[in-house]
Amino acid sequence: MSRRHKAEKRKIRVDPKYKNAIIAKLINKIMYNGKKSIAQKIVYEALEGFAKKVKTDSALDAFEKALENAKPSLEIKSRRIGGATYQVPIEIAPDRRTALAMRWLISNARSKVGRNMTEGLVTELYDCFNNQGSTIKKKDDTHKMAEANKAFAHYKW
Repeated sequence: MSRRHKAEKRKIRVDPKYKNAIIAKLINKIMYNGKKSIAQKIVYEALEGFAKKVKTDSALDAFEKALENAKPSLEIKSRRIGGATYQVPIEIAPDRRTALAMRWLISNARSKVGRNMTEGLVTELYDCFNNQGSTIKKKDDTHKMAEANKAFAHYKW
């Protein structure tokens, strides 16, 4: 990690259908081997199916609410002090919160047995929208771990 200057954030182009950068990031995270058109098809079909399941007109608003429910606010970082390693709870930057939520959402959608990626993504988004499911459990586990190690919070810098 360079100490000279911070890495510049790249501008992400918005997706063609919803004109939203968060959807574009989701598409890029789902993409395998540079096959963006397949990833776009999966995401757009999943958003349409999710909007039908939630019974709403705006799939984008429902997606943003589901993603907000999945975002963690605290995480654990290991700090070595003296000879001991402490699990120190720290707050998460907004970009990292979104990235973690998407990563958990995609990995849990891929792990659904007997379903294709579109169906898995619809199910996982619906569970996040209703504050249940494996992505929300992962977020709660992260928060519980941070709460349990609250005594070491003074080590953060």
